[in-house]
Amino acid sequence: MSALDPWLRLALAPGVGNGSLIRLLTAFGSPEAVLSCGRAALAAHLSSAQCDALLAEPDAAQWDAVQAWLAQPGNSLMTLADTDYPRTLLEIADPPAILYCKGRRDLLSQPALGIVGSRNATPQGVRDAEAFARALSDAGLTVVSGLALGIDAAAHRGALAGTGSSVAVIGTGLDRIYPAKNKALAHALAETGLIVSEFSLGTPPLPGHFPRRNRLISGLSRGVLVVEAAPDSGSLITAKVAAEQGREVFAIPGSIHSPLARGCHALIKQGAKLVESAADILDELAWQQRLAPPILPETPADPVLDALDGAPTTLDTLAQRTGLTLDALSAKLLTLELDGRIASLPGGRYQKIH
Repeated sequence: MSALDPWLRLALAPGVGNGSLIRLLTAFGSPEAVLSCGRAALAAHLSSAQCDALLAEPDAAQWDAVQAWLAQPGNSLMTLADTDYPRTLLEIADPPAILYCKGRRDLLSQPALGIVGSRNATPQGVRDAEAFARALSDAGLTVVSGLALGIDAAAHRGALAGTGSSVAVIGTGLDRIYPAKNKALAHALAETGLIVSEFSLGTPPLPGHFPRRNRLISGLSRGVLVVEAAPDSGSLITAKVAAEQGREVFAIPGSIHSPLARGCHALIKQGAKLVESAADILDELAWQQRLAPPILPETPADPVLDALDGAPTTLDTLAQRTGLTLDALSAKLLTLELDGRIASLPGGRYQKIH
Protein backbone atom coordinates (compact mmCIF):
# COMPACT_ATOMS: atom_id res chain seq x y z
CA MET A 1 0.00 0.00 0.00
CA SER A 2 1.40 3.37 -1.07
CA ALA A 3 1.58 6.30 1.35
CA LEU A 4 -0.55 8.18 -1.17
CA ASP A 5 -3.37 5.62 -1.14
CA PRO A 6 -5.25 7.06 1.87
CA TRP A 7 -5.04 10.53 0.34
CA LEU A 8 -6.39 9.18 -2.95
CA ARG A 9 -9.24 7.47 -1.13
CA LEU A 10 -10.24 10.85 0.27
CA ALA A 11 -9.73 12.69 -3.02
CA LEU A 12 -11.78 10.23 -5.09
CA ALA A 13 -14.77 10.07 -2.75
CA PRO A 14 -17.59 11.67 -4.81
CA GLY A 15 -19.30 14.64 -3.24
CA VAL A 16 -16.63 15.16 -0.58
CA GLY A 17 -15.06 18.49 -1.53
CA ASN A 18 -11.92 20.19 -0.34
CA GLY A 19 -13.66 22.04 2.47
CA SER A 20 -14.93 18.77 3.91
CA LEU A 21 -11.49 17.17 3.56
CA ILE A 22 -9.86 20.04 5.45
CA ARG A 23 -12.45 19.71 8.26
CA LEU A 24 -11.82 15.96 8.50
CA LEU A 25 -8.04 16.32 8.50
CA THR A 26 -8.27 19.04 11.15
CA ALA A 27 -10.51 16.86 13.31
CA PHE A 28 -8.71 13.52 12.94
CA GLY A 29 -5.15 14.49 12.02
CA SER A 30 -4.45 12.24 9.03
CA PRO A 31 -6.16 10.44 6.12
CA GLU A 32 -5.50 7.10 7.80
CA ALA A 33 -7.28 8.27 10.95
CA VAL A 34 -10.22 9.56 8.89
CA LEU A 35 -10.61 6.25 7.07
CA SER A 36 -10.33 4.17 10.23
CA CYS A 37 -12.92 6.03 12.28
CA GLY A 38 -16.51 4.87 12.34
CA ARG A 39 -19.55 6.31 10.64
CA ALA A 40 -20.75 7.99 13.83
CA ALA A 41 -17.52 10.00 14.06
CA LEU A 42 -17.70 10.95 10.37
CA ALA A 43 -21.35 11.98 10.70
CA ALA A 44 -20.33 14.84 12.97
CA HIS A 45 -18.60 16.46 9.98
CA LEU A 46 -20.28 15.06 6.86
CA SER A 47 -23.73 14.52 5.40
CA SER A 48 -25.13 11.00 5.18
CA ALA A 49 -24.36 10.81 1.45
CA GLN A 50 -20.78 11.97 2.05
CA CYS A 51 -20.32 9.32 4.74
CA ASP A 52 -21.53 6.66 2.31
CA ALA A 53 -19.09 7.88 -0.35
CA LEU A 54 -16.14 7.95 2.02
CA LEU A 55 -16.81 4.51 3.50
CA ALA A 56 -17.36 2.85 0.10
CA GLU A 57 -14.55 1.36 -1.95
CA PRO A 58 -13.23 3.80 -4.56
CA ASP A 59 -14.33 3.36 -8.16
CA ALA A 60 -11.93 0.76 -9.60
CA ALA A 61 -11.66 2.31 -13.06
CA GLN A 62 -10.96 5.76 -11.64
CA TRP A 63 -8.43 4.35 -9.17
CA ASP A 64 -6.58 2.49 -11.94
CA ALA A 65 -6.60 5.59 -14.15
CA VAL A 66 -4.93 7.66 -11.43
CA GLN A 67 -2.32 4.96 -10.78
CA ALA A 68 -1.53 4.77 -14.50
CA TRP A 69 -1.25 8.56 -14.65
CA LEU A 70 1.07 8.66 -11.65
CA ALA A 71 3.32 6.09 -13.33
CA GLN A 72 4.05 8.52 -16.17
CA PRO A 73 7.24 10.63 -15.94
CA GLY A 74 6.71 14.10 -14.50
CA ASN A 75 3.34 13.32 -12.89
CA SER A 76 2.93 13.45 -9.12
CA LEU A 77 0.46 14.03 -6.32
CA MET A 78 1.23 16.65 -3.67
CA THR A 79 -0.52 16.56 -0.29
CA LEU A 80 -0.68 18.77 2.76
CA ALA A 81 1.66 16.32 4.49
CA ASP A 82 4.48 16.77 1.97
CA THR A 83 7.49 18.79 3.04
CA ASP A 84 7.53 20.66 -0.28
CA TYR A 85 3.88 21.75 -0.03
CA PRO A 86 4.05 25.50 -0.77
CA ARG A 87 4.00 27.63 2.36
CA THR A 88 2.14 30.38 0.51
CA LEU A 89 -0.90 28.11 0.13
CA LEU A 90 -0.88 27.33 3.84
CA GLU A 91 -1.56 31.04 4.40
CA ILE A 92 -4.87 31.09 2.50
CA ALA A 93 -8.29 30.30 3.97
CA ASP A 94 -8.97 27.21 1.85
CA PRO A 95 -5.70 25.44 0.99
CA PRO A 96 -6.09 22.42 -1.32
CA ALA A 97 -5.59 19.14 0.51
CA ILE A 98 -4.32 17.51 -2.67
CA LEU A 99 -2.70 18.86 -5.82
CA TYR A 100 -2.13 16.97 -9.06
CA CYS A 101 1.18 18.11 -10.57
CA LYS A 102 2.64 17.71 -14.04
CA GLY A 103 6.18 19.00 -14.43
CA ARG A 104 8.50 20.78 -12.01
CA ARG A 105 6.72 20.84 -8.67
CA ASP A 106 9.69 22.64 -7.14
CA LEU A 107 8.38 25.78 -8.85
CA LEU A 108 5.55 25.91 -6.30
CA SER A 109 8.06 26.89 -3.65
CA GLN A 110 9.71 29.63 -5.74
CA PRO A 111 8.86 33.34 -5.42
CA ALA A 112 6.10 34.01 -7.93
CA LEU A 113 3.87 36.67 -9.43
CA GLY A 114 0.45 36.02 -10.94
CA ILE A 115 -0.53 37.58 -14.27
CA VAL A 116 -4.16 37.48 -15.41
CA GLY A 117 -6.42 39.30 -17.84
CA SER A 118 -8.96 39.11 -20.60
CA ARG A 119 -9.44 36.05 -22.79
CA ASN A 120 -10.36 38.47 -25.61
CA ALA A 121 -7.20 40.51 -25.26
CA THR A 122 -6.12 43.20 -27.71
CA PRO A 123 -2.83 42.74 -29.60
CA GLN A 124 -1.30 45.40 -27.36
CA GLY A 125 -2.50 43.58 -24.24
CA VAL A 126 -0.91 40.34 -25.47
CA ARG A 127 2.38 42.13 -26.12
CA ASP A 128 2.27 43.77 -22.69
CA ALA A 129 1.58 40.45 -20.94
CA GLU A 130 4.44 38.71 -22.76
CA ALA A 131 6.86 41.56 -22.12
CA PHE A 132 6.04 41.90 -18.41
CA ALA A 133 6.16 38.11 -17.92
CA ARG A 134 9.50 37.75 -19.66
CA ALA A 135 11.01 40.63 -17.66
CA LEU A 136 9.75 39.19 -14.37
CA SER A 137 11.00 35.74 -15.38
CA ASP A 138 14.43 37.19 -16.19
CA ALA A 139 14.41 38.85 -12.76
CA GLY A 140 13.97 35.47 -11.07
CA LEU A 141 10.23 35.32 -10.45
CA THR A 142 8.03 32.42 -11.51
CA VAL A 143 4.95 33.60 -13.40
CA VAL A 144 1.65 31.98 -12.41
CA SER A 145 -1.45 32.11 -14.58
CA GLY A 146 -4.47 30.05 -15.64
CA LEU A 147 -3.74 28.72 -19.18
CA ALA A 148 -6.74 30.57 -20.62
CA LEU A 149 -6.66 32.20 -24.04
CA GLY A 150 -5.49 35.80 -24.32
CA ILE A 151 -3.53 37.32 -21.45
CA ASP A 152 -2.97 34.04 -19.55
CA ALA A 153 -1.41 32.31 -22.55
CA ALA A 154 0.73 35.35 -23.34
CA ALA A 155 2.00 35.45 -19.75
CA HIS A 156 3.02 31.79 -19.88
CA ARG A 157 4.79 32.27 -23.22
CA GLY A 158 6.69 35.30 -21.99
CA ALA A 159 7.79 33.59 -18.78
CA LEU A 160 8.95 30.46 -20.58
CA ALA A 161 10.98 32.64 -22.96
CA GLY A 162 12.80 34.20 -19.99
CA THR A 163 15.38 32.66 -17.68
CA GLY A 164 12.73 31.65 -15.15
CA SER A 165 9.63 29.56 -15.70
CA SER A 166 5.86 29.44 -15.35
CA VAL A 167 3.10 27.61 -13.47
CA ALA A 168 -0.36 27.05 -14.94
CA VAL A 169 -3.19 26.46 -12.47
CA ILE A 170 -6.11 24.90 -14.34
CA GLY A 171 -9.78 24.28 -13.62
CA THR A 172 -9.99 20.75 -15.05
CA GLY A 173 -8.32 17.41 -14.45
CA LEU A 174 -4.71 17.27 -15.60
CA ASP A 175 -5.61 14.69 -18.24
CA ARG A 176 -7.57 17.38 -20.09
CA ILE A 177 -6.21 20.41 -21.93
CA TYR A 178 -8.59 23.34 -21.88
CA PRO A 179 -8.85 25.26 -24.07
CA ALA A 180 -7.66 22.88 -26.80
CA LYS A 181 -5.98 25.76 -28.65
CA ASN A 182 -3.37 25.87 -25.88
CA LYS A 183 -2.28 22.24 -26.39
CA ALA A 184 1.23 23.15 -27.57
CA LEU A 185 1.63 25.65 -24.74
CA ALA A 186 0.50 23.05 -22.21
CA HIS A 187 3.12 20.61 -23.49
CA ALA A 188 5.81 23.31 -23.17
CA LEU A 189 4.72 24.01 -19.60
CA ALA A 190 4.84 20.31 -18.74
CA GLU A 191 8.38 20.10 -20.13
CA THR A 192 10.02 23.12 -18.49
CA GLY A 193 7.36 24.54 -16.16
CA LEU A 194 4.44 23.10 -14.22
CA ILE A 195 0.72 22.47 -14.66
CA VAL A 196 -1.21 21.96 -11.44
CA SER A 197 -4.83 21.26 -10.47
CA GLU A 198 -6.77 20.38 -7.35
CA PHE A 199 -9.40 18.60 -9.47
CA SER A 200 -9.39 14.84 -10.05
CA LEU A 201 -8.50 13.37 -13.42
CA GLY A 202 -11.38 13.49 -15.85
CA THR A 203 -12.91 16.63 -14.33
CA PRO A 204 -14.47 18.74 -17.12
CA PRO A 205 -14.22 22.55 -17.44
CA LEU A 206 -17.26 23.49 -15.35
CA PRO A 207 -17.84 27.23 -14.74
CA GLY A 208 -17.67 26.95 -10.94
CA HIS A 209 -14.18 25.48 -11.08
CA PHE A 210 -12.46 28.62 -12.39
CA PRO A 211 -13.12 30.90 -9.42
CA ARG A 212 -11.67 28.13 -7.23
CA ARG A 213 -8.65 27.96 -9.52
CA ASN A 214 -8.22 31.74 -9.23
CA ARG A 215 -7.67 31.60 -5.47
CA LEU A 216 -4.66 29.32 -6.10
CA ILE A 217 -3.18 31.63 -8.74
CA SER A 218 -3.13 34.45 -6.19
CA GLY A 219 -2.34 32.14 -3.29
CA LEU A 220 0.87 30.95 -4.93
CA SER A 221 1.96 34.51 -5.75
CA ARG A 222 3.42 37.50 -3.96
CA GLY A 223 1.14 39.68 -6.03
CA VAL A 224 -1.16 39.65 -9.05
CA LEU A 225 -0.87 41.81 -12.16
CA VAL A 226 -4.04 42.47 -14.17
CA VAL A 227 -3.15 43.41 -17.75
CA GLU A 228 -6.54 43.92 -19.40
CA ALA A 229 -9.99 43.31 -17.94
CA ALA A 230 -13.56 44.30 -18.69
CA PRO A 231 -15.66 45.44 -15.70
CA ASP A 232 -17.22 41.96 -15.35
CA SER A 233 -14.01 40.01 -15.98
CA GLY A 234 -13.11 36.93 -13.96
CA SER A 235 -9.67 38.50 -13.57
CA LEU A 236 -11.20 40.97 -11.15
CA ILE A 237 -12.26 38.01 -8.99
CA THR A 238 -8.63 36.93 -8.88
CA ALA A 239 -7.59 40.47 -7.91
CA LYS A 240 -10.25 40.61 -5.19
CA VAL A 241 -9.15 37.27 -3.75
CA ALA A 242 -5.51 38.38 -3.92
CA ALA A 243 -6.30 41.46 -1.86
CA GLU A 244 -8.21 39.34 0.66
CA GLN A 245 -5.18 37.04 0.91
CA GLY A 246 -2.92 39.99 1.63
CA ARG A 247 -1.21 39.91 -1.77
CA GLU A 248 -0.25 42.99 -3.76
CA VAL A 249 -2.50 43.90 -6.69
CA PHE A 250 -1.06 45.64 -9.76
CA ALA A 251 -2.84 46.93 -12.85
CA ILE A 252 -1.74 48.34 -16.19
CA PRO A 253 -3.72 51.45 -17.17
CA GLY A 254 -5.15 51.90 -20.65
CA SER A 255 -7.20 54.23 -22.77
CA ILE A 256 -10.35 55.65 -21.21
CA HIS A 257 -12.11 54.61 -24.43
CA SER A 258 -11.13 50.92 -24.21
CA PRO A 259 -13.63 48.55 -22.53
CA LEU A 260 -10.73 46.28 -21.56
CA ALA A 261 -9.10 49.09 -19.58
CA ARG A 262 -12.11 49.75 -17.37
CA GLY A 263 -11.52 46.79 -15.09
CA CYS A 264 -7.91 47.86 -14.53
CA HIS A 265 -8.96 51.45 -13.89
CA ALA A 266 -11.55 50.26 -11.35
CA LEU A 267 -8.83 48.30 -9.55
CA ILE A 268 -6.54 51.34 -9.49
CA LYS A 269 -9.35 53.45 -8.01
CA GLN A 270 -9.73 50.78 -5.32
CA GLY A 271 -6.06 50.90 -4.39
CA ALA A 272 -4.26 48.64 -6.86
CA LYS A 273 -0.76 49.80 -7.82
CA LEU A 274 -0.62 51.45 -11.25
CA VAL A 275 2.38 50.02 -13.11
CA GLU A 276 3.98 51.01 -16.39
CA SER A 277 6.93 48.60 -16.33
CA ALA A 278 8.08 45.38 -14.70
CA ALA A 279 10.53 47.48 -12.69
CA ASP A 280 7.58 49.13 -10.95
CA ILE A 281 6.45 45.70 -9.71
CA LEU A 282 9.95 44.66 -8.60
CA ASP A 283 10.37 47.92 -6.69
CA GLU A 284 7.04 47.47 -4.92
CA LEU A 285 7.98 43.92 -3.94
CA ALA A 286 11.44 45.10 -2.83
CA TRP A 287 12.83 42.40 -5.10
CA GLN A 288 16.63 42.34 -4.99
CA GLN A 289 17.20 41.90 -8.71
CA ARG A 290 16.62 45.00 -10.77
CA LEU A 291 15.95 45.32 -14.46
CA ALA A 292 18.00 47.53 -16.73
CA PRO A 293 15.75 49.91 -18.63
CA PRO A 294 15.08 48.58 -22.11
CA ILE A 295 16.89 50.29 -24.98
CA LEU A 296 14.25 51.02 -27.56
CA PRO A 297 15.23 51.63 -31.18
CA GLU A 298 14.48 55.14 -32.39
CA THR A 299 11.86 55.29 -35.13
CA PRO A 300 11.13 58.24 -37.37
CA ALA A 301 7.97 60.23 -36.69
CA ASP A 302 4.93 58.98 -38.54
CA PRO A 303 1.74 61.07 -38.77
CA VAL A 304 -0.51 58.01 -38.80
CA LEU A 305 1.18 56.47 -35.76
CA ASP A 306 1.02 59.84 -34.02
CA ALA A 307 -2.72 59.95 -34.72
CA LEU A 308 -3.20 56.63 -32.91
CA ASP A 309 -3.34 57.53 -29.22
CA GLY A 310 -3.39 53.96 -27.88
CA ALA A 311 -7.15 53.48 -28.08
CA PRO A 312 -8.81 51.55 -30.93
CA THR A 313 -9.48 54.18 -33.64
CA THR A 314 -11.69 54.10 -36.75
CA LEU A 315 -10.54 54.84 -40.27
CA ASP A 316 -12.72 57.95 -40.48
CA THR A 317 -11.25 59.35 -37.27
CA LEU A 318 -7.71 58.74 -38.54
CA ALA A 319 -8.55 60.49 -41.81
CA GLN A 320 -9.77 63.53 -39.88
CA ARG A 321 -6.64 63.58 -37.70
CA THR A 322 -4.11 63.12 -40.52
CA GLY A 323 -5.79 64.87 -43.44
CA LEU A 324 -4.99 61.90 -45.68
CA THR A 325 -7.44 60.50 -48.22
CA LEU A 326 -9.04 57.16 -47.35
CA ASP A 327 -7.09 55.41 -50.14
CA ALA A 328 -3.74 56.83 -49.01
CA LEU A 329 -4.56 56.14 -45.37
CA SER A 330 -5.59 52.52 -46.09
CA ALA A 331 -2.32 51.89 -47.94
CA LYS A 332 -0.31 53.40 -45.08
CA LEU A 333 -2.21 51.35 -42.47
CA LEU A 334 -1.55 48.14 -44.40
CA THR A 335 2.19 48.90 -44.48
CA LEU A 336 2.24 49.62 -40.74
CA GLU A 337 0.31 46.42 -40.01
CA LEU A 338 2.72 44.32 -42.08
CA ASP A 339 5.60 45.95 -40.17
CA GLY A 340 3.98 44.87 -36.90
CA ARG A 341 3.54 48.44 -35.70
CA ILE A 342 -0.27 48.48 -35.61
CA ALA A 343 -3.05 45.90 -35.36
CA SER A 344 -6.38 45.86 -37.15
CA LEU A 345 -9.31 45.13 -34.84
CA PRO A 346 -12.92 44.08 -35.42
CA GLY A 347 -15.23 46.87 -36.55
CA GLY A 348 -12.71 48.54 -38.83
CA ARG A 349 -10.62 49.94 -35.98
CA TYR A 350 -6.86 50.16 -35.58
CA GLN A 351 -4.53 50.23 -32.57
CA LYS A 352 -0.87 51.12 -32.20
CA ILE A 353 1.44 48.41 -30.85
CA HIS A 354 4.16 49.90 -28.68
